[in-house]
Amino acid sequence: MAIGGNVEAAQRAGIDVVKIKVTAFTLCSSFAALGGIFLASETGGVQLDLGAGYILLFAVAAAVIGGTSLFGGRGKARDAIIGALVIVIIPNGIGLKPSLPAQYNNVITGAVLLLAASVDAVSRRRSAAHR
Repeated sequence: MAIGGNVEAAQRAGIDVVKIKVTAFTLCSSFAALGGIFLASETGGVQLDLGAGYILLFAVAAAVIGGTSLFGGRGKARDAIIGALVIVIIPNGIGLKPSLPAQYNNVITGAVLLLAASVDAVSRRRSAAHR
């Protein structure tokens, strides 16, 4: 977040970009490892095909739906949590309507993700046009 979308501008402002990137990647990796440990302790083991499903899609969707830009420079952890709540609410809403098959879960999640990415791209394009 401190680096923003322009690395050169951040360097000229006196921000140590390399230190910020290394710290960010270290924190992200540490929290991912901690999450893996929690998941393994909850399930009593580790599945070999853990990342094979839609876990990565849901992780990216939660961040993008929460407002994190796919192009970098914008986003907050609070917004990603809100996006994760939206992702969790979708299957619950589908479960309330028994006439909808379970396959609609992925379709609706993908549509919400596509809508969020489109809004991000349009807002990015409009802000670039106003400069």
